[in-house]
Amino acid sequence: MTQSTIELVQTLTNIPSPTGDTTKIIHFLDQELQKHGFQGIINRKGSLIVTVPGKDDENHRFITAHIDTLGAMVRGIKPDGRLKLDLIGGFKYNSIEGEYCTIHTQSGKDYTGTILMHQTSVHVYKDAGSAERNQDNMEVRIDEKTFSEEDTKKLGIQVGDFISFDPRTEITPSGFIKSRHLDDKVSAAILINFLIDLKKNNESLPYTTHFFFSNNEEIGYGGNSNIDEKVVEYLAVDMGAMGDDQQTDEYTVSICVKDASGPYHLGLRNHFVHLCETNKIAYKLDIYPFYGSDASAAMRAGADVKHGLVGAGIEASHAFERTHQDSIDATEQLVSKYLFSELS
Repeated sequence: MTQSTIELVQTLTNIPSPTGDTTKIIHFLDQELQKHGFQGIINRKGSLIVTVPGKDDENHRFITAHIDTLGAMVRGIKPDGRLKLDLIGGFKYNSIEGEYCTIHTQSGKDYTGTILMHQTSVHVYKDAGSAERNQDNMEVRIDEKTFSEEDTKKLGIQVGDFISFDPRTEITPSGFIKSRHLDDKVSAAILINFLIDLKKNNESLPYTTHFFFSNNEEIGYGGNSNIDEKVVEYLAVDMGAMGDDQQTDEYTVSICVKDASGPYHLGLRNHFVHLCETNKIAYKLDIYPFYGSDASAAMRAGADVKHGLVGAGIEASHAFERTHQDSIDATEQLVSKYLFSELS
């Protein structure tokens, strides 16, 4: 399943979906699942819920991946016609410097551009390297003839228009996939393909399971108003964070034991470890110190569930990300084994 998942990741990363502007990708997922006989519900927040009846309908599972990504909005139009940015999601301006982008206007017309420092040219600005990368200094250079605020407004661009970043998705012969927005479109692809295979193989899950495709995770909340009272376990399939002092890598599934919100449910974590060891799935346990998931948001919202977090290891998260097919494969295996297992 890994190759088809990687191909789906490539498709998903190329559908712009900054938090707040996710209708297109939600409808894409809904239509894909309808082709395989699934009837989803799009809630008022714009998330997609697919409920699969299980042999046990008294104890439910809830599993989620988010399809919203980092992005930006037009904060203002400068006197020279270029755009000021306001960021959507938790990332830094330096991570998008030099990136190609698309401005999505209210009329439906899109314009391309590049995100740059105002003081970019070293031939003109002596502080090109030292100036702070912030809202005052970063701007969008639009690929249109525009010399003034009025020129840009005539294009139909205005404050509040969404800006998406070029994903630049590439799959290498060595099995890496590098792209923006692998967080969390890798996980969304895993869940979609799991559902497709479930239908193709005419299999039944042991418990009724709600598959939730969240569209607001990057700003701190997801499916927590749609948790059925019968849900016992809540699993967020998201990314594993990599860096200094981290155990997570690009070749195993990462099982989060704690993030900024506190520890995840010990019994559910131990269940994941048992499944990995029994089925020889490569895994790492890890703590993500500056991280929150839809599962941790559910706990803050007061959900009475056991919560867990697993995912593929993602290098350079919230920037130009990368993972390997081995990590995707391990995550797929754990998700599948978990969904067919007994409750923890």
